Amino acid sequence: MGDILFLAHRMPFPPNRGDKIRSHHLLKALARLGPVHVGTFAETQEDRDHCAELSVIAASSHVADRTKPLVLAGIQAVLSGKPVSLAAFYDRGLQSWVKQTLAANAIDTIVIFSGQMGQYLPEGFDGRVVVDLCDVDSVKFEAYAEAGDMAWINAREGRLLAAEEERLARRADVTTLISESEAALLRSRISPQAEADIRVFGNGVDTQFFDPAIDLSPAPFAQPGPNFLFTGQMDYAPNVVAVERFAHGVLPTLVASHAAQFHIVGRAPTDDVRKLGELDNVTVWGGVPDMRPFLAAADAVVAPLSIARGVQNKVLEAMAMARPVVLSEEAATGIPATDGEHFLIARDDAAMVSKLRDLLEGRLDGRAIGAEARQFVASEMSWEAIYKQVATLVQTDGKNSRAA
Repeated sequence: MGDILFLAHRMPFPPNRGDKIRSHHLLKALARLGPVHVGTFAETQEDRDHCAELSVIAASSHVADRTKPLVLAGIQAVLSGKPVSLAAFYDRGLQSWVKQTLAANAIDTIVIFSGQMGQYLPEGFDGRVVVDLCDVDSVKFEAYAEAGDMAWINAREGRLLAAEEERLARRADVTTLISESEAALLRSRISPQAEADIRVFGNGVDTQFFDPAIDLSPAPFAQPGPNFLFTGQMDYAPNVVAVERFAHGVLPTLVASHAAQFHIVGRAPTDDVRKLGELDNVTVWGGVPDMRPFLAAADAVVAPLSIARGVQNKVLEAMAMARPVVLSEEAATGIPATDGEHFLIARDDAAMVSKLRDLLEGRLDGRAIGAEARQFVASEMSWEAIYKQVATLVQTDGKNSRAA
């Protein structure tokens, strides 16, 4: 096959948050198949510091700085009739680079990572097009609107993103999503006449990196515990809601009976998250260079998400580290594991309290659950297993892409 053009809305290095982990491994898999040209955005100096790593794997690259204020993106979106998500990721220099790269190289496949980057797909491109939406992002904004959170703005965003998701599914040769539930959801939201090829391309976990056999001492927690842990990008609204829910609705009962500690670990904590650190028995760590010592030291990892799209990397990483995970039904979506064997699903706050108590008091064997979790992700959800799917996504079948 010829060269591949890979367009991702965030720099695939370093792989330190959910979407960057997925794009990082997708890029590595594509690079096994042929030369890859990468167009992407840098949001931080940390992203920029990894440009040399990107240049090692990419045949060529263009990294645009994402500095556009959200207010400006909102104004551009209103004037153009586009979603804010697209306006926020539009860059004239990147668009010019895409055009030049297509003209200068024998590119026969374009891989779009995340719906925001579909706007760079040229109408006249007649090679293969693969779009990895990850999840049906429009549903998230619809949920925000239904909850009364900036209802008009989020309802508009959900409506316009849904139209863009359908356009991309019609245009692409293959559209991938992170789980069968997400794939079924997208199929239900587009016209049956679209004849879209919608497939599942799951998430994985690096089981060699997240390995409980590695010595990660000393433990970061000074308190004897029990220590409960939540990990994630802490300026992401569903994560903020989740830690507030646990700190106020679950932890107080466990503190009263077991002097429990709650640790929130993740980059960019909002002011609301930082305020939780003022509570007794809650520690907000912010970003850390290595999540594994925190996972290894936790008595249990919690994921009480009420809004969760796709597969939660935080859950897979905790399972790979052989930790018992207590999670909501939403956080378990897309992970074909067994409740009670590989993790513990709690359908409300009272159930989460009960399951955590059962772990602490020995009615549930956390060590055995963690061991089963580790074995499951190693055999079913390692990135090496996921890589094998990529060739089937990008292989050409002698047919041109659908007309735009």
